[in-house]
Amino acid sequence: MLKMSIKILLFVGLGFVFGCSQVQSQFQELVSTKEISDSAIIDEKDEIVEKELTSNPVAALLPAGDYKLDKSHASLIFRVNHLGFSNYTARFKRFDADLYFNPKKPTKSKIVAVIDPTSIETDYPDAKTLDFNAELYGEKWLDAAKFAQIKFRSKKIEMINSDSARIIGELSLHGIKKKIVLEAKFNGGYVGHPYDPNPRIGFSAKGFLNRSDFGISYGIPTQGSKMGVSDRVEFILEVEFSKISKKS
Repeated sequence: MLKMSIKILLFVGLGFVFGCSQVQSQFQELVSTKEISDSAIIDEKDEIVEKELTSNPVAALLPAGDYKLDKSHASLIFRVNHLGFSNYTARFKRFDADLYFNPKKPTKSKIVAVIDPTSIETDYPDAKTLDFNAELYGEKWLDAAKFAQIKFRSKKIEMINSDSARIIGELSLHGIKKKIVLEAKFNGGYVGHPYDPNPRIGFSAKGFLNRSDFGISYGIPTQGSKMGVSDRVEFILEVEFSKISKKS
């Protein structure tokens, strides 16, 4: 790097002193070569990361194609800070997802997920006293009567290593669309099993959002206070997908 910088400075100095077109031409060639070299390094790095998943012996055996969420082996929980005392945790019971999985080109994979906001489950101990589920999907919070779906669609996938990726996508929540990022981990899979003939894969994922970005600001503490429910919402997913057979 130091030698390269010295060469560039020498060429620039000579070009200004002598006005020599040949020197200027060599300078441009040197800079161009460096830019191409830098670009090649970046492309090579992306290619290496792209190929890493195929080095995973489990992933290498899995077929590319369309996979469907196995709802019996899927969970979506979220948590918010309550008064600074605890991370209040709840979940959604009804959601679905379609995945296009490409183990050889993982960045070409795509996912679309849909959540039913009325399926929120707080496990409030006495629903007769207070239906807390209904309160949260009511007008002050999710307003499910007006916004019947929460939807996520991936836009870009960036590989972190052989079994982890960053999924950048668009979340539609409360009538507003915003970018969010999921950190996902490939947990493994199989091409088939005596009790399950279809290929199956599993993932863990997590992320967060600020609910005020989606127009849900009720109960957020004032600045410098924790008296309320945090703006930040963390969510965690554990999911399995089964490959859609050609017959179905």
